[in-house]
Amino acid sequence: MGLSSSTQNKRQIFILSGQSNMAGRGGVKNHHWDHKVPDDCKPDPTAIHRLTANLTWETAQEPLHADIDKNKTCGVGPGMSFANAVKDYNAGVIGLVPCAIGGTAIKKWAKGEKLYEDMVRRARSAGGDIKALLWYQGESDTSSKTSAQSYKSNMENLIRNIRADLGLPALPVIQVAIASGEGKYTEVVREAQKAIDLPNVVCVDVKGLELKDDHLHLTTTAQVQLGHMLADAYLARFG
Repeated sequence: MGLSSSTQNKRQIFILSGQSNMAGRGGVKNHHWDHKVPDDCKPDPTAIHRLTANLTWETAQEPLHADIDKNKTCGVGPGMSFANAVKDYNAGVIGLVPCAIGGTAIKKWAKGEKLYEDMVRRARSAGGDIKALLWYQGESDTSSKTSAQSYKSNMENLIRNIRADLGLPALPVIQVAIASGEGKYTEVVREAQKAIDLPNVVCVDVKGLELKDDHLHLTTTAQVQLGHMLADAYLARFG
């Protein structure tokens, strides 16, 4: 159901981007989602909205990325537990802008690439006050030594570019240090993520959180935990 645009200027916007663990694979098995929604991820129509693929607002609910990462089966991600955790500390309605696409290396998010341009377009369309970019990506860059070694510069370029394109030079970015990878250079990517040294960039480390049987994606429980970790980081640094 579409929501009135009358609250648009009051919305506090959070961009959710990256690859599959941001899109959410919690509760997904054999291409089917179990439809189990933890209490921390329940919808709140008065406080948490979501920008659809068609750039309209609706009540946010799991799976947040169903119409964005549409070629994959989406389940629980960190976005709803994050939003529920920050809503009581936030002035106005929270507007979540899902942009994550599974299986995407960081080169796919370079300025000029479709995924990057779509993210900027969606963020601009959201209106309101853009509060932060939440970024969870990097698993697809662990298969190549070259990709892993260039991750830091590529991520720093992405941050600079989106800040410039949104006209927000101090846009807060909370990125996740990956817990898993598709290749043998996971630690190289993790170290790159933790080494990024730009203003208003915070890193949340999810190593040790529970992974599904595929040893790649976070479980539903872990996604709820991640949402709280992101919320704690946001509130402590930027709230």
